[in-house]
Amino acid sequence: MTTTLEIKSDISYKSPGKFEETRFEKIHNAIFKNSAEASIIVAQEIALLIKSRQKENKSCVLGLATGSSPIKVYNELVRMHKEEGLSFKNVITFNLDEYYPMPKESNQSYYYFMHQHLFNHIDINPDNINIPDGTISIQELNQYCLDYEKKIINAGGLDFQLLGIGRTGHVGFNEPGSHINSGTRIITLDHITKVDASGDFNGIGNVPKRAITMGVSTILRSKRIVLMAWGQNKADIIKRTIQGDVSSEIPATFLQNHTNTTFVLDQSASSELTRFKTPWLVGECIWTQELKSKAIVWLCQNTNQSILKLTDRDYNNNGMSDLLASGTSAYDLNINMFNVLQHTITGWPGGKPNTDDSNRPERANPAKKRIILFSPHPDDDVISMGGTFAKLIKQGHEVHVVYQTSGNIAVTDDEALKFAEVCNDFMDKSTSEINFTSVISFINAKKQGEIDSAEVRKLKGLIRRRESYAATRYIGLKDENTHFLDLPFYETGLVQKNPLGSTDIAIVKDIISKIKPHQVFAAGDLADPHGTHEVCLNAIFAAMAQLKSEPYMNDCWLWLYRGAWHEWDIHEIDMAVPLSPDEVLLKRHAILYHQSQKDRVMFQGNDSREFWVRAEDRNKNTAKLYDDLGLAEYEAIEAFKRFEY
Repeated sequence: MTTTLEIKSDISYKSPGKFEETRFEKIHNAIFKNSAEASIIVAQEIALLIKSRQKENKSCVLGLATGSSPIKVYNELVRMHKEEGLSFKNVITFNLDEYYPMPKESNQSYYYFMHQHLFNHIDINPDNINIPDGTISIQELNQYCLDYEKKIINAGGLDFQLLGIGRTGHVGFNEPGSHINSGTRIITLDHITKVDASGDFNGIGNVPKRAITMGVSTILRSKRIVLMAWGQNKADIIKRTIQGDVSSEIPATFLQNHTNTTFVLDQSASSELTRFKTPWLVGECIWTQELKSKAIVWLCQNTNQSILKLTDRDYNNNGMSDLLASGTSAYDLNINMFNVLQHTITGWPGGKPNTDDSNRPERANPAKKRIILFSPHPDDDVISMGGTFAKLIKQGHEVHVVYQTSGNIAVTDDEALKFAEVCNDFMDKSTSEINFTSVISFINAKKQGEIDSAEVRKLKGLIRRRESYAATRYIGLKDENTHFLDLPFYETGLVQKNPLGSTDIAIVKDIISKIKPHQVFAAGDLADPHGTHEVCLNAIFAAMAQLKSEPYMNDCWLWLYRGAWHEWDIHEIDMAVPLSPDEVLLKRHAILYHQSQKDRVMFQGNDSREFWVRAEDRNKNTAKLYDDLGLAEYEAIEAFKRFEY
């Protein structure tokens, strides 16, 4: 049931399920199913504010943010302008920040970002656009920042401030240590902030060390503040901001002192909040089987005991007494949970033939299945489920791996130059599809932020393709069962990709209809830094929805794996595939065939470890969790969740 949340703004936010302010939470927040739904609501609030000021014949002063969080808000505002006549003629904007130094024409500048996503598509007066100037000389910078503050004040102050949040807890570029009284100024970027931005700059060494930012006090003077956060990567800092103490070490916590702030979150970003993570500590719960599983696993970890050792006292002392009050004993709860987890474990991910499958995660029949393993990038297959991949082939199933994107943007210029120089020395220039001399010249003369030429992108894509063939051959897959889709949405040459299109969906639909699979494995990890996994998964969802009426789809199960950034929680796992030490080693070697992704990973997110190390540690940790809960001890486990489409 959907309920309306009353907030101090011109619009009511709607959120799935009942919203309860708890003693843990110090900032009002609204939770949405996904960022698209939430962004529309935020855009509607901005539009209502603009229209109300128009009726009063007044200017509407907006503070705007950059980054991935507000893009869908800007898309919706542009749509409302083009389709509903929303005018921005009375709007004055002030952007939060800009890298320093940074020329406006650079595609990494926030000037470029704002014009690309918003200003070029609406009727705003260019004189009303204010973005910190990254080209101001260092001698003039102090006065420039004072003038920026004065200009906001002279405009009447910010009516509405849109914010994102960094993993350091920064708002704008107010990094840890920023004071509550800080104004617009130059600031040195935190290392974590530079790591997060490194993909946009082709490596952390190219990220500017400083930025101009509005100060904390500037932001807090806004009449209304909306902070948006999407994805699992933001869950920890959101919890610390909403539930923690006010501290300059997490500048976003200063928003606890603002009387008209709302955090707008998707379910992943809100997942660490106490009322979602451990709702039994907040109040009474409706004890579904999923919630029971989650709570019992948490209880084991909190008490450092295996499932079958939990007692009535453990339940009573940890906020779960109402589970026992219903007449169920700790013994019954423990046995039920033990069996649930036990039945997720299988060494036969494609189903074990000629066996009772009533307590197994996969069907016994058909004994030999047609299987599609979708991989968003050309290495997610072996990173995320290399051991299961090998088992499926060894057990005689017809396995097809389908790489959805070229992955070319993740190849460094140095790596491409190395291959180009070898090919240039070796190949006959008259017969080659790529002019390697041209490629070498382009890379050597390439400017920071410049988009790769078509030939350079082609070469980088071929590097990833050949690495994929090497890895799948090592796993045991035939070349004819390896497919490359090169979905068009990805081929921008930029970190920012195009939206999912009908052509992308049609390409995915075509490969599914050609193979007619009994099993589909897909990446359900939406925590990748630049959203490619999410777009690829949505393409699969859309294609399978269009194919749902086909008879073969009645016998097709969809399994989701997690990628390099996040693992399923134990209570979410529907199939756990144990790996032997030899299978762990086989998986490691398969990952290492992706040499362009070794040592200098372009998009590694918040984890500095190489992908093979992350994958191995994660799989071993999952096995340890099963062991700690009292189940069998394995070297490693790959985990999957079944998705009902």
